[in-house]
Formats: sequence, structure tokens, C-alpha cells
Amino acid sequence: MKWGDNDLAIIGGDDREIVLIRELYQRGYSLRVFGFPLEMMPKQVQVCRTVSEAVSGTRVVILPMPGINDNRQLYAKYLPAEVKVEEEDFSGIGHETCVFVGVASQYLKSLAQLFSFHLVEVAEQDLVAIPNSIPTAEGAIQLAMEKLPVTIHGTKVLVIGFGRVAKTLALALKGLGANVTIAARNPAQLAKCRVLKYQEVELNNLAKYIGEADLIYNTVPAPVLGEKILNQVKKDVLIIDLASNPGGTDFSAAANLGVTAILAPGLPGKVAPLTAGKVLARAYPPLIDSWLSRCTDG
Repeated sequence: MKWGDNDLAIIGGDDREIVLIRELYQRGYSLRVFGFPLEMMPKQVQVCRTVSEAVSGTRVVILPMPGINDNRQLYAKYLPAEVKVEEEDFSGIGHETCVFVGVASQYLKSLAQLFSFHLVEVAEQDLVAIPNSIPTAEGAIQLAMEKLPVTIHGTKVLVIGFGRVAKTLALALKGLGANVTIAARNPAQLAKCRVLKYQEVELNNLAKYIGEADLIYNTVPAPVLGEKILNQVKKDVLIIDLASNPGGTDFSAAANLGVTAILAPGLPGKVAPLTAGKVLARAYPPLIDSWLSRCTDG
């Protein structure tokens, strides 16, 4: 559906956003973009030289999944140098603009408050989170295969959390023959684990089991693997933290203890950017149309 000139701006990103841009262009949206080479864009897409040029006057701004961090840095794979987004770059939008992002930093939230634009985080919306859990799980297993000297089959794996990513990951690990234990706090989640034939442990009792695990995945975006708990793990354990930055692991303590711990957010864009881009291309049009309809009706 085409609403009018320059209704959408896509700012920064990686191969996922290239898939999204091409899909939105095919659907007839008018687009401005920043952070992508001209030769990679469809002919009718306006490639802008600055963030402010791209977003000024638009009703929809789409930022990459990592968005803009608290150091004001825009995630943009194809830019040759770091770009910082300053307050004045967003001064051309206001209450009639909706800014979509995967996860919003405190800095981006402060911009939304300052300029009164609508801010929507999509990473935890089911249309994005559920299908994205598949490339996340595959990437997490790929990472373990690269780092471990043993097969996944027969390995004792602890998955902390039982949300969307953890469920998909546990299923894939079980299919490979791993011995999977789930650590969760919610009694309903623990009951579901029993039904699905996983071993389960209450998160509060993590210290009693964690020393048995060969491989640990954390999906909880809160401090769950602190120094006290890390003192209980095997010295040759591999910890892969899939939670949003900064993760739920004390990486400094892990390093001091000689424990290998890896922060691995954003795996869909790294291991399966085409698939992850198609996820965004399916999820965004209804969100965009809903906002533009609201603006038109309002």
C-alpha cells in the first residue's frame, strides 16, 4: 500500500534491512534510507547522506534491531565509519512519527521523550520473536559446535530461562541427543518442562546443578550468572549468553576464573540474515499500515 512520498525512513542496519527495503519497495512504499550503498538499493529509493535528511518529516522511521546504543552510535554494517546520532538529527520528527526498533536504549528513549515521537520495540513482539528464535537457536548451536571439543550428542546442557528462544533451543538440542536441563523460576514453565521430558531445576537452586553442565546457555536478560554461581561451574564449561546486551553473565568474573563465556546477541542477523530479513519483511507492513492509518484517521 502506498501512502505518499517519503512516509518511511530506514536508518542503518545490515543485510536484514536490505531484504526489508526491497520488500517494502515492492509493496509500493516510498522510502528514504541512510547507511546503505547506492548500488544495493532499488532505483526509486532515496539514499540520503545524513540521518536528519532521511528522517525529517517522515511518519515512520525504522531503526535496526540493535538500534542506537547509549553511546549514540548507530548500528550500520555498511557505513565505513562510526556514525553518532545526535539530538538535532531527530529534531525533524514529532508526535506524528512512529520509530520502530528492535530494542531501545535509554538514549533512544530519551529522544522519544524529548521530541514526543512514538517508540515501538519489536524484538519481543511475537511476529518477530517467535520466528527469530529459529536462527537464534541454530546459531547458538553452531557456536557451541565450533567451540566444544565434543559432540552436542550426549552433552549435558543447561538452558537458563524458558521463553521463546529457550524453547526452540531446547527442542533443537534434544533433537541432537543432548541431555537438556531447563532452569526457570515460573512453576508453570517448570511443569511444561516435565511434560516435554526435559530435566528441570528451579532458578533459585541453580548452584546445586550448575556444576554438572558441560554447556550453559543463558537467555535471561538479568544477572543470573554472577561470581558466586560461576565458582560452581566446571573449568572447561562453555557459557553462551543469548540475552540482550549486557547479558546475564558476569563476564569479568568468568575471565578471572578462567571460564569461557561468550556474549552472543543478535545471532539471526549474523548466521541467517536472509531468513531474519524475511521475518522483518513479514512483521513490519502491518505495523506500518496500522500507524499510517491512525495518522490518516487522526
